[in-house]
Amino acid sequence: MKISRRTFIKRTLKSIVGILGLTGAGYYYARFIEPDLLTVQRYKLESERIPLSFDQFKIIQFSDTHIGFHYDLKQLNKLINTINNESPDLILFTGDLVDAPHQYTFTNELPFLLSQLKAPSGKYWIYGNHDHGGYGTEKIQSVMEDGGFQLLKNQHTSIHNKNDSFILAGLDDIMLGKPDLSKTLEGVDDQAYTMLLVHEPDVADQVRNTSVDVQLSGHSHGGQIQLPFYGPAVTPPYAQKYIEGHHSVRPGLDLYISRGIGMTRMPYRFLCLPEISVFQLQAIPKSSSIQE
Repeated sequence: MKISRRTFIKRTLKSIVGILGLTGAGYYYARFIEPDLLTVQRYKLESERIPLSFDQFKIIQFSDTHIGFHYDLKQLNKLINTINNESPDLILFTGDLVDAPHQYTFTNELPFLLSQLKAPSGKYWIYGNHDHGGYGTEKIQSVMEDGGFQLLKNQHTSIHNKNDSFILAGLDDIMLGKPDLSKTLEGVDDQAYTMLLVHEPDVADQVRNTSVDVQLSGHSHGGQIQLPFYGPAVTPPYAQKYIEGHHSVRPGLDLYISRGIGMTRMPYRFLCLPEISVFQLQAIPKSSSIQE
């Protein structure tokens, strides 16, 4: 069931009341400890559709930094070092760079730090709802471009290795953008291995009707606060069916949702560690029939 922005905020405030009701140690942990406990989620993407030259190709996804809301450039620099230490071939950012673009004081340091991320096959990004919010659409695009990232907005590109390639596509934000899934995938060969970036994970139920193999999303933050035996206290619109981790949407379509890096609306994480996702491609040789 979808909820309105107002309902989401009300539920978020209730969650804040709940977290403040924890013990002093619990509050301190949620406010000051867990938000800095960055984890690395590792996945293998196996498919006969992955070209053999991409076997062991490494992709890193990071999402939802929300810079300016209890996440600063010093923390971003630490994140960048962590990502570079993984030696990725391709880096993907799935939206929400700055929490409130109309309030944030932009300096040259932010694009400079983003430019320090290194990946030989490129760096790509999509808009999140906070990127469009607060009149940030053009400013965030400028910052990301200066940082060496290429925007995928209702469009796709080919990632090449030797004589092979796979498709990387990106959809504009669902909540505040102008998404067009048909345009995004227009001209894509149905037999090509295709990865789609979508900020809001619940869009996967629309993507299931396409030939996409993998959808990467963020937006949910995993709920930020998870309660034992209950799960996420509240999640935003378009992140209520699919909240975190790996989901098999249909045979041949896998959805992976990052809990993201930063926070929004409330400066807490509880049982919901921040994360980056590392994907290792594994090409499966196509089975050949034996003729007698």
